[in-house]
Amino acid sequence: MGVQKFTYDAVHWYMQKLALQIVAKSGKPSDQYHLGKIILHCFKEEPDFIMQIDGATGESETFGSALKRTIQCAGSLRKMGLNVGDHIILMAPNHLDISIPFHAALYLGLGIGCVDVALTVRELVDLFKCEKPKVIFCQNEKSENVANALKNLNLEANIIKFNDSATYCTLAKFIENSEETIESFRPNEFDPETTTAFLVSTSGTTGVFKAAVLTHANMAISAPYWWLKYNTFPKPTRMTLLTSPTQWITGVITILMSSILRITRLQTSLPVTVEHAYHLINTYKPTDIKMSANMMSGLLKSELRESCDFSCFELIMIGGSAVSQTLIDEIKIVAPNVDVCIGYGMSEISGLSVINFNCVRGACGQLLNCVQAKIVNVDTQEDIHEPNTPGELWMNGPTLFKGYCDNKALTEETMSADGWLKTGDILYRDENWNLYFVERMKMLLKYRSYQISPLEIENVIQKHPGVDSVAVTGIPHPNDGDLPVACVVLRKGSNITEEDIKNLVKESLSDSKQLRGGVIFMEKLPLTVSSKINRLKLKEMVLQLVKGNQF
Repeated sequence: MGVQKFTYDAVHWYMQKLALQIVAKSGKPSDQYHLGKIILHCFKEEPDFIMQIDGATGESETFGSALKRTIQCAGSLRKMGLNVGDHIILMAPNHLDISIPFHAALYLGLGIGCVDVALTVRELVDLFKCEKPKVIFCQNEKSENVANALKNLNLEANIIKFNDSATYCTLAKFIENSEETIESFRPNEFDPETTTAFLVSTSGTTGVFKAAVLTHANMAISAPYWWLKYNTFPKPTRMTLLTSPTQWITGVITILMSSILRITRLQTSLPVTVEHAYHLINTYKPTDIKMSANMMSGLLKSELRESCDFSCFELIMIGGSAVSQTLIDEIKIVAPNVDVCIGYGMSEISGLSVINFNCVRGACGQLLNCVQAKIVNVDTQEDIHEPNTPGELWMNGPTLFKGYCDNKALTEETMSADGWLKTGDILYRDENWNLYFVERMKMLLKYRSYQISPLEIENVIQKHPGVDSVAVTGIPHPNDGDLPVACVVLRKGSNITEEDIKNLVKESLSDSKQLRGGVIFMEKLPLTVSSKINRLKLKEMVLQLVKGNQF
């Protein structure tokens, strides 16, 4: 008989052990949260450990190599005049070099803004205006956009290129100029509870740029919870597959914690297509992955799914958007022995706040021990104490962010008067405090006097085997309010019709939730940079089609 797996405190014991060793050396209790000192300690413990692999090239790097390069990078940043509280930008795919300034910045107390490589000049202007970086690390092919954005703002910042460049200094040359050695280097001293570690872009579905400010302490407390399911530390699992870009908080936490927990990180400098993901899984046999629901759904619905062996995984964590029971069931078909868990959280709460380790059907899960939460009546702002009654989720605790960078008004709008984060999400709880997601407040449709959740309709349509993906939005009606319309992407070879979709909804849901706006078949759904449905763009597309009488 095997040992049944429950959540276990081993990861926190390990983090406490590291903290005690670091505080004993420095004599400063606050250093338990100094991410730079924690990483330096871990790198020195086992220099031959394989830290990272680029699955696109087969190249790898050890802790010893990363230790030398990150210290050299930190030394060069110091020579440039950067100090605690300054900001840098990382704008690149997941090659082996991106983690070098990432870790170096944590040694020095620099805030790290990880940026989507696809941003336009206009979008970069908005970002640079907010974050005011002193140094920008990017690919050579993006240098013109970066330079133009800086010029538009009349902002001075140094540009360092990861790859070859005839115009700018490369990372290789930048770290060669450092005089720091492993023996001589000392990280900067600062207060981890107030010093910014990361500036996490969190535009959500609205497209409005904002960056959540997360401190060293925020992340040191929150990030270990992602590994609660494991019971042996360090090296709780052999290899984690990183498919998230660094601008996602999942990417940030995977790079950060794989170094601290001593897990080899498999990443790739190429775009993560379905075919490339299959190649990485089949070739390297990773044992752990944190992945968005949309990306996992794409892997499981591909016609090539039979060519990929998912049985190597010990744990698959899914989040980023609502996770359907259908997706969980599909994962268990291709990997029946894997532990599957669902994560719910926000950048503003440093990532995870709720985990469903036991896959309670339909639930997001239960609160982590580092988070306080309550459900609040949207109209009266009073706490809801009864189970099974929806309201807005409010959260608080030591992982709560310090506000939005350079945006006091938006921060105050997002926080209650007594310091609770208003998530903007409607949830309810059962008698056991399992939390259930209903909808984003801004996404709710109102047909006549009825509140309609697009997610509820989407979950019904998603069950059809011919549907690849679906998103529901509303079109305005002068008398009835919002008329639900389903935007559907079909699986290749599927021939289902609008009537098939409408009938499926009719059989499953009440009259107020019917697709009175119709069904639109699309080749793909618009996504945000974090692979969530871009609801604002989707609504614009649908309204344009309605205006043109094209459906």
